[in-house]
Amino acid sequence: MFLALKEMRYAKLRYGLIIGMMLLIAYVVFMLSGLATGLAEEFKKGIDDWQAQNIVLSAEANDTLAASQLTIDEMNQVISKEKAPIGLYSGAIKELQQNITVFGTNSDAFLLPKLTEGKLFQKTNEIIISENLAKDTYKIGDKLTIGNYPEELTVVGIFPETYYTVTPVIYTDLATWTKIKFGEQNFASQPINAIVTKEEAQLEKADNTMSILTIDTFIEAIPGYSAQNLTLNAMIYFLFVVAAAVVGIFMYVMTLQKTAIFGVMKAQGIRNSFIAKSLIAQAFIVGVVGVGLAICLAMLTSFVLPEAMPFAIAWSQWGMYSVILIFVAIIGGLFSIQTVAKVDPITAIGG
Repeated sequence: MFLALKEMRYAKLRYGLIIGMMLLIAYVVFMLSGLATGLAEEFKKGIDDWQAQNIVLSAEANDTLAASQLTIDEMNQVISKEKAPIGLYSGAIKELQQNITVFGTNSDAFLLPKLTEGKLFQKTNEIIISENLAKDTYKIGDKLTIGNYPEELTVVGIFPETYYTVTPVIYTDLATWTKIKFGEQNFASQPINAIVTKEEAQLEKADNTMSILTIDTFIEAIPGYSAQNLTLNAMIYFLFVVAAAVVGIFMYVMTLQKTAIFGVMKAQGIRNSFIAKSLIAQAFIVGVVGVGLAICLAMLTSFVLPEAMPFAIAWSQWGMYSVILIFVAIIGGLFSIQTVAKVDPITAIGG
């Protein structure tokens, strides 16, 4: 380690360039990770907030909430201590041209979020909205209209910020939700999209018309969720390969430039293993310093990103990526060891 540090102090510019490259690669990794985590949260946070274990959909829905069609009567076939119906409508608020997700359910449903202000809906055309929709636009008592539904909806409560498929969330009762989604159509039984259970769910009897999913499986099936995660994660994994290649190339070139020095060291009786440890130590220092600076820079960047840009720091994930980046930096340093082992003292000094 002493030799590694002494050489790095002597060649500050060269090693500064390697650290700079490592910093930039690690910075992109952490920014992509933050964006991937932020987007994933905005896809599924509304579902996570339910704190549920299972969801029951119609069997032909392909595990997708919007495609599922059930009725309130089918709740009797689902066995679970706590269960709640849920209806989904994706639309827009006319006044703001703001895309939103409307969930319809009962006013006593376990999945309803805790309010920070106001009260739960009790009558038709009453709604509760998430803080990210309210902000400086809506307050308790304000009215808004959604889609083609002609009647005004009254905001009676506000709950903490949440999203479903990157849109703010609104909750209302099933009667209001039905009118918003289906207009004045009449139904023999109240339509719903799914049944959510707080604990494990079972069907009263074998029924091929319904399927039970865990919440994790359901989230993975949200349209666009898995594809988005796979794309961003693939970019991150590719950057690990780039980091190993960049460090490896720089270290290899610098090793070639020091062939004569290594020849002198070998002539003095210094073993290959000692020189190899020095190279590995240098690669380790490059990785640690580059990754450390990248984390600081990514954190500072997160404070100035536009509010509309989803970004979330998952420290466990950043920690794992930091270890991987340092590890691939060391792998890059290993590429030069064979070159050192092949150095012949007489040829190196004579050349």
